[in-house]
Amino acid sequence: MTDLALPVLYRDDSLAVVDKPAGLMVHDSALARGESDFAADRLREQFGRPVFLVHRLDRATSGCLLLAFDRESASTLGRSLMAHEVEKTYWAVCRGWPDEAFTVDHALDGGPGKPEKKPAITDFRRLATCEIDTPSSGFETSRYAWLEARPRTGRFRQIRRHLKHVSHHLIGDTSHGDGRHNRAFRMRGIHRMLLHARAIGFVHPATGAAMKVDAPAAGELAAALALFDAMPVTP
Repeated sequence: MTDLALPVLYRDDSLAVVDKPAGLMVHDSALARGESDFAADRLREQFGRPVFLVHRLDRATSGCLLLAFDRESASTLGRSLMAHEVEKTYWAVCRGWPDEAFTVDHALDGGPGKPEKKPAITDFRRLATCEIDTPSSGFETSRYAWLEARPRTGRFRQIRRHLKHVSHHLIGDTSHGDGRHNRAFRMRGIHRMLLHARAIGFVHPATGAAMKVDAPAAGELAAALALFDAMPVTP
């Protein structure tokens, strides 16, 4: 595997799931700002064949990225995605200690140039909490939570914006987060946004089998999760 190759979590003749690193854009877009390194290009070279991306991840988000190797498989998976039959599970670290389980139902626009707001719903579950000795907002310590997020819809930066909406900002998010808490993690050597596409579940377009693929936590994400005493149940 070359340095540019993405880790393969699952592969067969129809599709693959790869582990996209944080900081890599999935494909060229208006947000690319002159960049030339994209996951889609790397994957075409890595597999030596056409690839069809079934969904996308934000540049700063790591984890499971599903792709197909032929148009028919891509089309079938795309229909499943539109019908909300693809189950995506994320891990996130946020400021504060939210409720053990909560749902954010808050309409969102489609991002730059797309002002129309559409329904957006995310279910959250608190997996673990921690408290570190960094002063914050008049308190001697700072509290953080490790969350599981399951978006029911797929709006632009949905999880990040929903966490901001309930004032439990995502750590490392420079667009929608809280700079004070981002700096606290940077002082610990954690510079990335702490959002990870932990698992993806779908029906295989060729076999009809129920599939579930997990992406492990690594690097700075693993270092951040090590701050938590309790280990959550794997989704």
